[in-house]
Amino acid sequence: MIPRPQAIHAIHTALDRSRVVALLGPRQSGKTTLARQFVPSHSANYFDLEDPISLVRLEQPATTLGELTDLVVIDEIQRRPELLPILRVLVGRDPLPARFLILGSASPYLSRECAESLAGRVEYVYLSGFSLTEVGSPDRPIHWLRGGFPLSFLARTDEDSFAWRKNFTQSFLERDLPQWGLRFPASTMLRFWTMLAHNNGQIWSASEPASSLGISMPTVRRYLDALEDVFMLRVLRPWHANLQKRQVKAPKIYIRDTGLLHYLLGIYSYTELQKHPKLGASWEGYAMEETIKAVSPDEMYFWATHGGAELDLLLINKGKRLGVEYKYADAPTITRSIRTALQDLELNRLIVVYPGDRGYTLSDQVQVLPLGEFIQADPGLIWA
Repeated sequence: MIPRPQAIHAIHTALDRSRVVALLGPRQSGKTTLARQFVPSHSANYFDLEDPISLVRLEQPATTLGELTDLVVIDEIQRRPELLPILRVLVGRDPLPARFLILGSASPYLSRECAESLAGRVEYVYLSGFSLTEVGSPDRPIHWLRGGFPLSFLARTDEDSFAWRKNFTQSFLERDLPQWGLRFPASTMLRFWTMLAHNNGQIWSASEPASSLGISMPTVRRYLDALEDVFMLRVLRPWHANLQKRQVKAPKIYIRDTGLLHYLLGIYSYTELQKHPKLGASWEGYAMEETIKAVSPDEMYFWATHGGAELDLLLINKGKRLGVEYKYADAPTITRSIRTALQDLELNRLIVVYPGDRGYTLSDQVQVLPLGEFIQADPGLIWA
């Protein structure tokens, strides 16, 4: 088992200050494994709502949960949303005999229900698959190829990993989405998702997929929102600076897990990835997702003008602005676009992230860093 100390620390911290902690993330990302490190599955304080025995135990939920003390885990909480109002009553007791760690995969529905039933009482912790920090930089090629879902990353061979991702995608479209109330034709959604993969890292427009799929643009936007809400897609919003320039106002789209991206693109091996025309876009999305996991910024955007200037990622934290560019190149240099971004966005610093093995300085404000070095750097130095 790969240790996940950052995730465990985040859960511990949240439990110390909140009465209910909601651990959210895609299915198969390791939420249950983490929760069992806090409460073992054989404990009376552990409820798996996909387990018939747990469902029987919760036939009288107020009584059953009200008698428990310490930490109580409820897995797949979205299957029993009627439990949330009961939790509101239970965590309002004084003194407080029990805290609750609830796990869920369906972000849109669960977040809305939590917000309504547990307002002011719940704290959210978001979990993705394994990060590069967790698996280690030496395993970056396999992590980039297979993505972070534990069973995909840990598969015996690339072929086994690809098969797992194929089965995951099919189950996700045919079972998970309908269970969460997101009812879309599975074949159409797969075509749409595949179109997004071929446009990974590009400016979003609903008109082309709507025309190709024979559906309306509002329907396309609902498809997009659904994939974003269930953690499959990152929709990166544009930053609008007060400039005398025409700026791009549409978002960029990224498949969050590169293993799923490569499955949708039909990439089986690292050798194939290195020769694929989407190599640069794949690297940008992979390195960006690892950056966001490591830095946890207050705000994040991309920036682009119709004149050609652009910045892959603008991170804002406590008023400071950090620019990040992703280059799949041997020795990145300062470009005209980088100079424009530094000046127009008033960046404190700009980091160029590349797949090399050593960092170097380009100017007082611009530094080139390997991805592994960047995500493990002291935050105080990054934001200096």
